[in-house]
Amino acid sequence: MAAKTQQSNKSNKRKQITGPHSKSDTSPSKKPKLLQSKSSNPGNKGLNKPFKSFKQQRPVKSHSGKLETAGASEGPKSKRERRLHAKELTEARKKKRKKHYTLEQELASLWEKMRRRNIAKEDRSRLVSEALHKMKGKIPEIAGSHVSSRVLQTCVKYCTQAERDPVFEELQPQLLTLACNTYAVHLVKKMLDNASKKHLAAFMSSLHGHVASLLRHMVGSVVVEHAYQLGNATQKQELLMELYATELQLFKDLASVKESRLIDVISKLGLQKGSVLRHMSSVIQPILEKGIVDHSIIHRALMEYLSIADKSSAAEVIQQLSGALLVRMIHTRDGSRIGLLCIKHGSAKERKKIIKGMKGHIDKIAHDQCGSMVLAYILSTVDDTKLLTKVIIRELQAILKELLLDKNGRRVLLQLLHPNCSRYFSPEDLVSFNLSIPSLSPKSESKVNPDSVKEAKSSKTKESGDEETKGDLEVTTAEANENTSPSESHHIAEGGKKDPNLRRQELLVDSGLAENLIDTCIESAGELLRSNFGKEVMYEVATGGAGGILRPALDEKLDALHGAIASLAAQPKSEESEEEHVLENFHSSRTIRKLVLDCPTFASTLWKIALGGKCEMWAQGHSHKVVLAFLEASDSEVCELAKGELQPLIDSGILKIPETKQ
Repeated sequence: MAAKTQQSNKSNKRKQITGPHSKSDTSPSKKPKLLQSKSSNPGNKGLNKPFKSFKQQRPVKSHSGKLETAGASEGPKSKRERRLHAKELTEARKKKRKKHYTLEQELASLWEKMRRRNIAKEDRSRLVSEALHKMKGKIPEIAGSHVSSRVLQTCVKYCTQAERDPVFEELQPQLLTLACNTYAVHLVKKMLDNASKKHLAAFMSSLHGHVASLLRHMVGSVVVEHAYQLGNATQKQELLMELYATELQLFKDLASVKESRLIDVISKLGLQKGSVLRHMSSVIQPILEKGIVDHSIIHRALMEYLSIADKSSAAEVIQQLSGALLVRMIHTRDGSRIGLLCIKHGSAKERKKIIKGMKGHIDKIAHDQCGSMVLAYILSTVDDTKLLTKVIIRELQAILKELLLDKNGRRVLLQLLHPNCSRYFSPEDLVSFNLSIPSLSPKSESKVNPDSVKEAKSSKTKESGDEETKGDLEVTTAEANENTSPSESHHIAEGGKKDPNLRRQELLVDSGLAENLIDTCIESAGELLRSNFGKEVMYEVATGGAGGILRPALDEKLDALHGAIASLAAQPKSEESEEEHVLENFHSSRTIRKLVLDCPTFASTLWKIALGGKCEMWAQGHSHKVVLAFLEASDSEVCELAKGELQPLIDSGILKIPETKQ
């Protein structure tokens, strides 16, 4: 017990030792107080220092402006007072941290008024002018703020050209920096949308030497793509040229050549092909690794790269793109062509990755103009019909009616019903199906079919920008095999090995797609016949598809479809009906006429149900074309079926035959 007492006394002495500067004669009154506090509260043995007295806390400035000591108020503050106090402290911190915080608050209040839809034009112009006046001289500093950038976008959109010019002049030195800012990038895009030709050309000029670095930036690449879309053909070419070679990036005058194809640029400027390949690879690889593949300028650069790439480089690009990345590219013309090339030259494993990457996106791809081309080519090329049925066909079956009535969606189904038909695919589309990568193609297929290219050139439906791509991947046999030797073998195969008719049979009939397609046509026969796009699928289904692919397995279903169309034609004329009769509608009457000419089974059904004994009623208007089709049919039985009733109508002049067909 004595030992414990001695030990506690020693510990107490150590706790009482003060710093080196303290006096030796410490106050005797403090010692008993400390001992008393320790003894009175045994739970505080671990605390070496007493807490600071509540009365000695620093004074705090209240929201009323008076100095008050924290905790000195008579009672606890209410929730509202504490909230206001916290808000004041937050505002004070923001003012210290942000240089233009007060200005941003003023601009935000103006913005709330000017962005309303129901505001008068004069009031909005006044508010915009006031906001621009407040921002003058400070625009580059506040453009990166999420508040100020929105205010500036609205001002640029609604201000006059005279007010917009000073804003552009003030921002121009900082545009490239702002292009990489998460908030300011939207302001830069809005500036480009509303820029004059002079300002747009100035911005294009400022991009020189920075295109490749900006394309590697997630935010900056958006600005380059936006400028690429807004520029004319010459400006687009100048942006692309920087991605081809270091010389073109350093010397602006070299980038003004008229040639658009990379092969022609190399021969024109005398560039070394190996050097161009290395430079383009150093530009493209980081972009692909970061997954920045949504932009059309990158798709165009990739197409040019594949036109000169050797076998290993081209195979590496295909391997990198195989999967979800390719799905994000096929919304543009060049992107869809890259997708076609990846399907054509990819291995079975890479094709499988591409198809699986489309899972869940089939609806969106099928409704896209360029994406539907890739889907159509996949269904015509890939041999793994089980995978196609599981991933693509199942999703198509869920949206059949939408596809039938859609301009782009119907092409996927028409490719199965009537492959590569010039009625449904433009000459340019058919040329795209025949494109190939020179270094990965055999000698016999290393060049695009010249006849198809000429046909595409003469087509009236050709787009204005096709001159840039009319020679895509067209090279001589020597150039195509420059970097390959006969002894080399590559795992990449072109096209499918399965018989095309067998593939169509498995995808259309065996998968159940054709049966669902016929059922949909029966349910919506009137709507599809009157539709400009649905009528074509209806025609192909009713005739049994090219080569009679739907017969004889679905003969009963097709007879039911013929009966449904004939029943619609048998309905009496009604002026009160909102919908036109199928025999008087422009689209449906011509579709029924084609069916009478090309499908004898349908012609017989239509005559028995709808037209027999009623031809005089339908001898005028659009319907007379359907009636005359029975006399023009190539099948003699169909002609004999209607000749007895139609000849008296012709003799009496009720049914008139056009002069060109007499």
